[in-house]
Formats: sequence, structure tokens, C-alpha cells
Amino acid sequence: MRAGLLLVLGVVVCPGQRFTQRGFLETRTSLFPQEAPNDSGHVVAESLLRWEASYQAAGWLKLNLDAEARTDTHQQVERVLRLDTLDRSPRRPAFSVRRLSLLAYRGGWTVEAGKQFIRWGKADILNPTDRFAPRDYLNVTGSDFLGVTAARVTYERNRDTVDFVAAPRFTPSRTPLLNQRWAVLPAEAAAFAFEDKGTRIPGRTQFGARWSHRADGWEYALVFYEGFHHLPLFDGAVRLFPAPAIEFERVHPTLRLYGGDVAVPLRWVTVKGEAAWFTSRTRLADEYLLYVIQLERMVGEWVFVGGYAGEAVTERRNPADFAPDRGFARSFLGRAQYTIGPRRSVAFEAAVRQNGEGVWLRSEYSQQLGRNWRATAGFTLIRGDGRDFLGQFRLNSYGLVALRYSF
Repeated sequence: MRAGLLLVLGVVVCPGQRFTQRGFLETRTSLFPQEAPNDSGHVVAESLLRWEASYQAAGWLKLNLDAEARTDTHQQVERVLRLDTLDRSPRRPAFSVRRLSLLAYRGGWTVEAGKQFIRWGKADILNPTDRFAPRDYLNVTGSDFLGVTAARVTYERNRDTVDFVAAPRFTPSRTPLLNQRWAVLPAEAAAFAFEDKGTRIPGRTQFGARWSHRADGWEYALVFYEGFHHLPLFDGAVRLFPAPAIEFERVHPTLRLYGGDVAVPLRWVTVKGEAAWFTSRTRLADEYLLYVIQLERMVGEWVFVGGYAGEAVTERRNPADFAPDRGFARSFLGRAQYTIGPRRSVAFEAAVRQNGEGVWLRSEYSQQLGRNWRATAGFTLIRGDGRDFLGQFRLNSYGLVALRYSF
């Protein structure tokens, strides 16, 4: 990876017409009205500098590099001077490579090797088949995707597309920090200290394949995945001496997934569905079906998306896991966006549990200021029962103000 980075940097210092770049500098402030039991902070300020570059080395060969630098006031970002390429640290790295890949394409073939972003699935609200897409969950309801190191081969001919992926280096999702509000600990554990023993990183290569077909008036796909969950289980033990403590480590169970998706455009709406069956050889991992059914419609400058995410557990084995995708299941989900003009837009998102015990609502207003600046303001409201996945974050409602300069 480092050798590849030096190669790309060597290209960058000798730019030509085939070299393109863009980026932005963004500062954002999150305001939390309520204190959490393990976090009394009310204000979190963050700054992010992201640079994206590409070089067309030949008519069929392209180099991609995305890098970023960040800092914050809440110790979610490391205070270490190093360049991170793995995305395996509990905190966000101060300097990291988001993407570093070589892309080749000819005829119906496309091959990309290196660190990249791989997204599968048709649904807009939740993607059960998206297994090469770990996320940064330090803020559970405001997560970003992480790149994975993989080789991807795609072949497209007529109405069919076949996608093969092999990922030799595992990238886990980043989980909430124990001393911050997005880590909700059980009340009975208050008498214990927690000792984080780290993460067991799987060493075996992950494989996946997706075949999609565009039929007359609709399209569908089948998906297979063999590898590991990027979301962890927690394996822990109680230690009484010399002081009471709970020692734990993150374990990523094996995963074999069978799934598919479908999209059917109708006269008034587009119907989308996606489902996946999760099986595992790990004795502590649940086996379950996760699915999404949604309707999508555009009306003038409005875009409406609404649907239901469901779950059916075929074998329950684990009482302690961290699974936001399953946490948003058994819920009615929706999104609406209105483009006020070329410079302004508003967006709304919602998740309401079918039993009414958890609610997540997000609103956002964004406006472009001049050629390079954009300001965003929003509010996220979370309410519900403390035993519900959404409801447990009921103290974490927050307002957001962000200012971005693009170049």
C-alpha cells in the first residue's frame, strides 16, 4: 500500500491534462442539549480536510487517490502523527488514505485493485446485501462508509452484469467509544470498570459475487458472500481482583450470505426490494433474514422514499452484539428531499419502530453561499424506550451546524 501511495504521489507532482483533483474543508459543530451518563459534553466540534485526485495513466488505466486529515474537540480523532491505510483503529485517524486504487477497463471488463468503496443493493434506506461496506459508527446515526482493500472484477454484456470481489485484508466497522454518549452501557454494569482488549482481526480472504439482469421494465440481482461480519460481537469475562472489571474484545463472526434485490418502475412509483439471509458457523452469531421493501416517487422538486425494514430470526444465539442495521429493522423508514432552487435544499429522514418504542427523526437545510461555500444546519431527534435500539439513544438528540469550502 505504501509503495502504491508513493507511485501516486509521484504522478501528482507532475500533473498534466489527465490529472484531476477536487476537495473540501469542512467544520461542523454538534450541540447536545442533554448529558449522557458516561458523557457530560454538550458541544463537539470537528474539522475535516479531504482531497480526491485521479490520473488517467492511459486510455484504459486510471489511478485514484483520496486522502484526508481531521481533528476534533472530543477525542474521537487520534492525537498521533501517522498515516493510516487500514481503518482498524478504535478512533478516527488524524491522517488517512480513504482510497488508493488502480482501475482498468476495456470492452465490457472493469478491474479495480486497492483500497476502494464497494456498494451493492438497490434499496435507498437500508442495504442488507451491502457486505463490503463497513462504517464508522462513532456517531451511530451519522455514520460514514469506510474503504476496503480488495480486487474487484466486473463484466457487463448486453443486459447482464457480473461482479466478483475478493478482499484479502479485513476492515471492521468502527464502534462507539466507551467513554462517550453513543456507547450505552447497562445499568447493572455501573459497578465495574471496562477494559478493552481490542479486536480479533480475521485473517482469511472474503469473497463475494453479484449477478444483475435488466429485464423489460424491471431489474433484479442475486448476491452471495463468504467471509466475516464487519459488525462485531463482544466476548467478555468478569474479573473480580484486584478490582472488579469486565474485560472484553471484539470478535467478527464468520458469515455466509445469500441475497438479492429487485427494482420495478411503475406508473406512479418505483418499487424496490432487497433481502439477505445471514448464516454463520460461529456459535455466538445469530442467523436471520433481513429485508427492505420501499416505494420511491418524484413529484416536481420533491423526492419521496418510504418503506419497511423487517427481520426474521431463524436461530438466536447471541445476547450481546452491535448491529445498527438490525437495530433499524422492524421499523417504518422514510426520506423526503426538496430542492428549493439551484442553491438551496431541505431533507427529512425518519425511522419509527413498528411497536412505537423508538423514533429517529432528522431534518436538514443546506444552502450554497457563493461559488465555493455551503452552509448546513440540521437537527436529529431521538426518543423511545431504553430497551429499544433507537430508544436507548434518547439522550443523544443533537443540532448540527456545518460550513464547507470546496475547491
